[in-house]
Formats: sequence, structure tokens, C-alpha cells
Amino acid sequence: MVIKEILDKKDELIDKEITVSGWIRNHRPQKEFGFIDFSDGTCFKHLQIVYENTLPDFTKIAKLLVGCALEVRGILVKSSGNQDVEVKAKEIKVLGNCPEDYPIQPKRHTNEFLREQAYLRARTNMFQAVFRIRSLAAQAIHKYFGDRGYVYVNTPIITANDCEGAGEMFQVTTLDLERVAKNGEVDYSKDFFSKPTGLTVSGQLEGETFAMAFSKVYTFGPAFRAENSNTKTHMSEFWMVEPEIAFCDINGLMDIEEDMLKYIVNYCLTNGKDEMEFLDKFVEKGLVQKLTKLVNSKFTRISHKEVIDILKESKCKWEFEPSYEEDLAKEHEKYITEYFDGPVFITDWPKDIKAYYMKQNADGKTVAAVDLELPEVGELMGGSQREESYDKLVARMKELNMNPDDMYWYVNLRKYGTCVHSGFGLGFERLIMYLTGMENIRDVIPYYRTPGNCEF
Repeated sequence: MVIKEILDKKDELIDKEITVSGWIRNHRPQKEFGFIDFSDGTCFKHLQIVYENTLPDFTKIAKLLVGCALEVRGILVKSSGNQDVEVKAKEIKVLGNCPEDYPIQPKRHTNEFLREQAYLRARTNMFQAVFRIRSLAAQAIHKYFGDRGYVYVNTPIITANDCEGAGEMFQVTTLDLERVAKNGEVDYSKDFFSKPTGLTVSGQLEGETFAMAFSKVYTFGPAFRAENSNTKTHMSEFWMVEPEIAFCDINGLMDIEEDMLKYIVNYCLTNGKDEMEFLDKFVEKGLVQKLTKLVNSKFTRISHKEVIDILKESKCKWEFEPSYEEDLAKEHEKYITEYFDGPVFITDWPKDIKAYYMKQNADGKTVAAVDLELPEVGELMGGSQREESYDKLVARMKELNMNPDDMYWYVNLRKYGTCVHSGFGLGFERLIMYLTGMENIRDVIPYYRTPGNCEF
């Protein structure tokens, strides 16, 4: 049996013999008996194993170290300690020994140290909690969209277009780079795809093509950005959730964003109580209260201009002066979420700082874009109503020195049955940071990829 099943059925199993396999998380041997803190990873809680000196190989078992893999046969009994039940061992088999130099010991390790042991850190309580919440959040996302009739689309990882136009793509090539360096010339006709290609920064554009067929779709997969950034909130490989919805304007989009986020948070609070309790105690005090408050709150909706008005009227000394033509700095995001005491949708952004595909507003200066700002996290989601006008989209692309012919398939969506449509992107790792209280994005993904780091 597995520990989750044992704990779920503990009342039925009391005084019955069970067999369970797992690993030693802590070991306290005494002269006449010993206690093993036992985990098999099937749930966050552990199972205590009690063994006595009447057990065969008692001396050998008493010397077992943290990390050993065991098979234990014994009787499940009510515990006189902190746990409800424990196993009184009748037989303990060593399946895999573990030496003294095992790096993960039963003590508080720093997150920096555990990043160096990324292949082992999932064995600690903290990362067991973090990655269980990550798993629950992913389940919630699929359930949310699936229950509401969205089609799950797997968009390409290798692409010939840069969705954001920022030129921060990893190049994909089969060309001999040493030969290219010697010749000083690149002949893409001899490359695998016969053109420059890279790893995708977003599945949005391909998602839009499917939204024009299925009305409601979403992508959920990896994205890549070759940005030389070493902040706590940036990585080179990350996961994105990107819904695209036909017949939906920006107001409907905000409704979906708010509803989806509350659903995910509530799902994790409901199904990850043990993990949340641990994270609340050891990672971020008040985490559960913070998340519960979000679920019960009403998100503020305000324009970029109104935000700048508030910032300018404040008596704060800004490191970066607020501007009607520019993006918001972290200090601005922090202030505005504190000002409204909760999540804030910021709409109608300056056209010149947003992507070419966003719906142009009637004022000619702004676009129907929206960012969702959360307290402590900053921007969590970014989206927009997409430009459905063929002429306006082509004109905007030309303004930005883009060739519409290079993306004829995307532009043609505006010719063949165009309609109002919208979509957004949710950075999955930033969501997990918010859900778990972890401060560094490297600690919410199994193996992080940042400049100079591709160890595991």
C-alpha cells in the first residue's frame, strides 16, 4: 500500500498488517527501539515507523541513514505521539542504502544550497509542498478550461515568427556554426527549415488561428526567451497559459481572467490544505489569509492614464517618474495595488509600448490592452482585445517596419470571417510564486534555465 491510501483508510486499517515502501526522512534510533519518519511521496504527510530490539537485524536497522529506501511490513496502530497512527514494524527490508554524504539532511537548508542540489531538492518538505501546489495549479487550469468548453491546443515550440517582436528568441539551427564562423556567411537555404527559426516566446498567434475555428481555445506549454536577465522573476525557459476567445471583447476578457484566477487559487486552497499550511508556517506568514482574501475580492479596473494620475498626485519620491507614454515600474505597480488594497486591472495602454496585434482604440493613442497587477507580485497576466481590422493591422505592422507578407497566415485571419476576439497570457511560474510565497522564480520550477545555468 502507499502512505496516502493508508492515511485515507486509517480507521479501516487499524490493527491490520500492511506493507509499505518508501524512504527514510529522519531516523531516531534508541537503545531498545527506534523511530523512522517515512515518506513515499504519495502525499505531503509522513508515516512513523516504530521498531523494537526484538526485530531481526535490529542493530543493522538502527544504523540506517536518512535517504535509504525501505520496505516495511507491520501492524498499523494508534499512535501515542503527534500523529494519528504509526506502523509497528515486524520486518524491515533495505531496498537501497544511502551513505553519510547524502546532501539532504533533516535540517533547514538554504534555497541557494538546494538550487545546487536541484536533482535532490524535491525530497525536502518545502519543495514537496511547492511542487505539489504546482501540480494542483496545473490540474486546476486544465479543469477550469475543460469544464467550460475550451479546446486544448498544442502550439509549436519551433517557430519562424517572434510573437512579441522583441528579438529575444533562441535560434534553432542544424548549420555547422564553426564553419559559419570561418566563412562569415550564413546560408539559410542549407538549414533544416530553409529559414531562420527559433524557440517560441508565445503560442498566442497560432492559438488565434484555432480560436477562429473553435471559438474558445487555450495553450499551456513551455516558452523561451533569450533575455540576459538574472532577476528573481525572469527565466529563459518558462511555462505559459494562453487562452484565445472569439466573440469576446476586453471587458469579457477581464471577467474570464478574474474568474479563472480565483478558481485556481480556491482549487489549491481546497485540495492542498496540508501543503498550504506548511507554506503558511515556514515560507510566508499569512499566505492562506492572503489567498482567501483574493478569492473573495472584487478586482479593480482602471485605465493607464488614471493610474498615472494617481501616481503623480501622490507625495511619493519616485526612482522612475511616472509617465503617460511609458510602462509602469515595479514601484508603481506596488503602490497602485496597495492603493486599491488588492488586484488591479490596468487597461488602455499607450499604443507605442504595446504589441502590434492589439486593438487600436478610437483615440488613436492607446490600445485595448490589459495587465493584471497583484500585491507583492506585480504583473501576473497580460492580454488584449486583438485587432480584427485587416487594414489597421497591416498599417500598424508597416509602421513598425514589419512585412505583413511574412505573416500572411496571421493577417489573413482578418480577411476570412474576422470577429472581435481577445486573449491573455499567464506566466505559470509567477502564479506559483504567488500561490506558495516563494520569492525566487528558480524555486518554483523543477530545473531552472537562466543565463549561464543549464546544469541538470
